[in-house]
Amino acid sequence: MKVLNCPLNGPRNISEFAYGGEVESHPDPHACSDAEWTDFVFFENNAAAVVREWWCHVATAYWFIAERDTTTDEIVRTYPASEAFTQRMEFPAPARAPARGEDKP
Repeated sequence: MKVLNCPLNGPRNISEFAYGGEVESHPDPHACSDAEWTDFVFFENNAAAVVREWWCHVATAYWFIAERDTTTDEIVRTYPASEAFTQRMEFPAPARAPARGEDKP
């Protein structure tokens, strides 16, 4: 049985987790070219090295980062995402559809 150490829940069976891809910066989809966006969406580095990856403990929906050696499949360490991302990102509020009976803008 393969065990992954969740920073929130401790050691758990690997079947309780979902892989979320490599930790990487996202290009701005409104400012980058179609080729840059395509590279981001469809291609991974797949480096033979220790890489940072997103993992989710499915039962608690807790996302965290794992550093994994891709040549040995060994998990080097796991830690909360707040350790790597110290600044909060703010997103604009989505446009609200008018409620029933309200006038459309």
